[in-house]
Amino acid sequence: MIGIAYAFRVPKLWNETIEAHRRDVRDAILDSTAALATEKGPLSVTMSQIAEKVGIGRATLYKYFPDVEAILHAWHAREIAGHLDQLTGVRDRTEGPGARLEAVLEAYALITHESHGHHDTDLGAFLHQDSGNHLAHAHQHLHHMVQELVTEAARAGDVRDDIPSAELTRYCLSALAAARTLPSEAAVRRLVTVTLAGVRPPQH
Repeated sequence: MIGIAYAFRVPKLWNETIEAHRRDVRDAILDSTAALATEKGPLSVTMSQIAEKVGIGRATLYKYFPDVEAILHAWHAREIAGHLDQLTGVRDRTEGPGARLEAVLEAYALITHESHGHHDTDLGAFLHQDSGNHLAHAHQHLHHMVQELVTEAARAGDVRDDIPSAELTRYCLSALAAARTLPSEAAVRRLVTVTLAGVRPPQH
């Protein structure tokens, strides 16, 4: 019976090992391509250069992606998904509606600030030509998350309730977009403080 049970476990273990290897190779392709695109410009990168940097054959590379553009868009989608996961984690481990909103907005502003390097390069310009569904979906997801937090904070009296939560959400996200151009994290945190001051309940 032990031998039979072991025989049934092997295929599953083997499949998991193969999938893990594929994920590792895919991540290496994405990271290497982004690094090459930042260094050389996205239009100068070739599939041969990517394969050489990753340490795989071109035939193997083409099994994962058809061209450089597809790799860069996949890298962008992975980055966006990672940022959304980071914001979700911040939200879920913070207690209190007002504190939760502040924590998520600060995390969003810092992410925006940290990613400005890519946006200031040819790679950033290239990626912003992408009108793929993943980018639109990410914006919708972010707006929905922040609007829920604003609504909860308004119910708790931490945010003004005389302006619709959708409008306050657009105000917050638009204001914090300026974090991309700020020189330091301290400046980003000051921007968050000023932005939050605009949504606090008016003092009578």
